Amino acid sequence: MHAGEAEVDEAVVGRLIGAQFPAWAGLPVRRVGSAGTSNVMYRLGPDMVVRLPRLAGSAKDVAREQHWLPRLAAALPVAVPVPIAQGVPGEGYPCSWSVFRWLDGTTPDPGEPLAEPVLFARDVAEFLIALRGVDPAGAPAAYRSEPLAERDGSTREVIAELRGLVNAGAATAVWEAALRAPAWRGDAVWVHGDLQPGNVLVDRGRLSAVIDFECMGVGDPAVDLIAAWYLMDAEAREAFRAALGGAADDAMWARGRGWALTIALNELRYYRETNPVMADIARRVLGRLTEEAGRAAGGR
Repeated sequence: MHAGEAEVDEAVVGRLIGAQFPAWAGLPVRRVGSAGTSNVMYRLGPDMVVRLPRLAGSAKDVAREQHWLPRLAAALPVAVPVPIAQGVPGEGYPCSWSVFRWLDGTTPDPGEPLAEPVLFARDVAEFLIALRGVDPAGAPAAYRSEPLAERDGSTREVIAELRGLVNAGAATAVWEAALRAPAWRGDAVWVHGDLQPGNVLVDRGRLSAVIDFECMGVGDPAVDLIAAWYLMDAEAREAFRAALGGAADDAMWARGRGWALTIALNELRYYRETNPVMADIARRVLGRLTEEAGRAAGGR
């Protein structure tokens, strides 16, 4: 998926565990199927999972997750990964890595409706309200903490590059509306930064866990509104925004659309040949955003 990606398989993971955590040596190791782009995961025994960065650039996030996730977990209404061990490079693997408790649940299928879409949307809103309420003192800046305006040139370039694959006019309209929206003037708050299908778990249609906090930190809470287009249909989006109340005013909602657009555009450009699942998700998001833009233009 990436140039320079670390080579890892069950044998490497087994050797890492045996060398650094001998108490777990001999537990079965098996690959966890995932379309994840930054890490690979291996189930370790019945109740643990080993998470290994694909690239050295992602390894810097291991220490941040080890430090902050236990603190966030205590304040959130659904489960999040809690690290139980941190590994170091070895056995030919070049990065730091983590062992977490296994969390039950399944990632939602982007092509299938959830059993309880409205209740799920309210669950996500409850999670975000709680996350925003965590004390941000000492927290790092989120991976996506810059103002949207700093992405203007690159986003327009991707729209032009993908012309024919996306509705360029509608995408540009969404983007320009996001840029016109007033910027966030409040204090920076905790954000997850990447609420999309591979990063949430569901059980019987309800949110059961939020995973992959690699992008976490403090920033404009609008970035977490990408969940509305990455995880929800139109009915669920309405319920999501209603549940957020004043935490999703018109300006924040417009910036949330902008974040969803720029992220999905870049994912489609980067992964369209290497990760069909991620590319398909990006197409769905862009379709939802541009359909909304079309309906809004038709209503004027």
